[in-house]
This record gives sequence, C-alpha cells and structure tokens, in this order.
Amino acid sequence: MTRFQLLQLLIGQAKANGFELRRWYTSNLGLPWQHTRHAIEMLSAEKRYFVLLFSHEFASSFWKGGELMTFQVPSQTFQRRMADGSIGTVTRKAYTRRNTREDAWRYHLREMAVSEDPLRYMRRFLRVEDELEEETIPHIATDGIATAKD
Repeated sequence: MTRFQLLQLLIGQAKANGFELRRWYTSNLGLPWQHTRHAIEMLSAEKRYFVLLFSHEFASSFWKGGELMTFQVPSQTFQRRMADGSIGTVTRKAYTRRNTREDAWRYHLREMAVSEDPLRYMRRFLRVEDELEEETIPHIATDGIATAKD
C-alpha cells in the first residue's frame, strides 16, 4: 500500500466522523484548495502528513470519542525483576484491544508520537485486509489470463 493510498483511507475514516479536510487544509497549510486528490498528494510529499496526523482536529475525528475502537496490540518482549529478585524476560503475545474512552485520541497521539513510524501506527486502526502474500497469488483477469495482483 502506498503512502497516498494509506492517507486516503485515513482521511476517509476521519471524514466519516466529521473531519473537514478542505477547511483544515486551507487553514493549517495555507495552500490554495484545488481538489481532494491534490491535497492528499501534497500531504504525502516530503512528509507533510505529520502535520495532519498530529493535528488535534484530525485525531479527535479519527478516534471519535465514545466509539468502540478495535485494534491489534503487537507482541512485546521486555525484562523485569521477578518475585525472587532475579531478572527475567517477559514475552507477551499480540492481542486485540477495544476501548471506548472519550479522550482516546489523546492517548493515541501520545503513543503515535513515541512510535517509530506514525503511519504504521495509524494503519493498525484501518479495516484493510493484510497484503502479506497477495503479491504472489495469481488472479484470473477478465480475459482469462492469469496475472499477479499488484
């Protein structure tokens, strides 16, 4: 998935919750509005998308307060002091988390700020099928010729 496609999906989900891209774009970036595709292209160029992702207006729309939000928490490995005083390694499996807090967007902004890649953090909240092995699976085109899916 390209950065442009990912931003398109993220903005689409925020728009469904009341986010107004046009108003945000003209007021925060100070650029003239042409159309949505151009705005997303401008955001994806030169990492301008950080302005959008860390915007309180976008975040509060994307993670709408009071809505049930489901996301995958990755597996974790860390060391801690055990009850007997020794240092042990703890491994936690990945799990699905659901929350309904009113200010969930503030929590996610903090988590996104400390993550290595904010776009990868945001991607966890999209309902998109994983593309792990799709590239190698042949698909039948409409003319009957097998092609690899892009």
